[in-house]
Amino acid sequence: MSIQFAKKLEQLPHYEGGMDLELARQRYETEDVVKLASNESPWRPHGAVVDAIAAAGAGANRYPDQHAALLRRRIADRYDFDPAGIAVANGSCEILLAAALALCEPGAEIVYGWPAFSMYPQLGPLSGAREIPVPLAGYEHDLGAMAAEITAATQLVLICNPNNPTGTYIQAARIAAFLERVPAHVTVILDEAYIELQVSDDPFATVDLLRRFSNLVLLRTFSKVYGLAGLRCGYALGSARFRGAVDAVRQPFSVNLLAQAAGAEAIIHQDDVERRVAATVAERIGMEEELPSLGLATAETQTNFSWIDLGDRDEAALVESLGRRGFIVPAGTPLGGPGHIRVTYGTPSENERFLEALAELL
Repeated sequence: MSIQFAKKLEQLPHYEGGMDLELARQRYETEDVVKLASNESPWRPHGAVVDAIAAAGAGANRYPDQHAALLRRRIADRYDFDPAGIAVANGSCEILLAAALALCEPGAEIVYGWPAFSMYPQLGPLSGAREIPVPLAGYEHDLGAMAAEITAATQLVLICNPNNPTGTYIQAARIAAFLERVPAHVTVILDEAYIELQVSDDPFATVDLLRRFSNLVLLRTFSKVYGLAGLRCGYALGSARFRGAVDAVRQPFSVNLLAQAAGAEAIIHQDDVERRVAATVAERIGMEEELPSLGLATAETQTNFSWIDLGDRDEAALVESLGRRGFIVPAGTPLGGPGHIRVTYGTPSENERFLEALAELL
């Protein structure tokens, strides 16, 4: 008799990250590969962060601080927030998974907009809750339709803002109006992995909402604007009860020693963050101005990527052709948006080369 696995595995969608650089070099038989697939920063971490990682490495024979006290204190200082309500994790993805386990069980409901972050469809099968994906209105979350789906069984509402994969952003004032309609028993997670990259709101605007709505949780990460995707470090701002709940259902020591050191150092270099945001916005403007000249429409992005509507062009063929020219980009179908591609901004030279390759193919 063979090993029997849980039936939920049959319902669990597979999450596929962007193709690894080495794999792409082998597949396309070229050393000159540019990865524009995973919404990573093209710029390396701040020099002081690299030094902090190296210094921490000397103590790798010891377990990290289970409570990540220094990292949580630095985050608290940044946002003038109570450290008791700050949870840190192995990427903000871990908090999403832990929140579903801590808040949901069979009979509960999870409401989220779709397409959005590809991990959301995993939360229902893992927790036993019923998923209620709400179609976007164009490229943006339909907050009215999401509010209409909330019932007494709803335990969790997820809003990716700015949204991945479309890049659109809903301002904090509209989020506040939505929260006014949400019953107090429902936890609303505002997934803000790209929040620093939007320029239409103060990044602190939603932090202020935490003081008004005790059922609100903000998710943020060091993976994007801080350039620390390889270390996996994310955090949540919410209530002390929420932090306690997610900590109860995940393993101890989930944030490793190097990630804690890197995050604690990175968050104090906000001048570096400002430079990264300015550089990203410059590339965003350049890309968004050029794509229409190629006959391509895009969503109005506030992130470090463009969501490109291919019209009647063959999505899979275009992705493969770009790969053979050394550019890794994801197709829209696995991300919930057939007929699109999502393109992360690289360095200025990488973006220029990409646009040239795309123009040749079109």
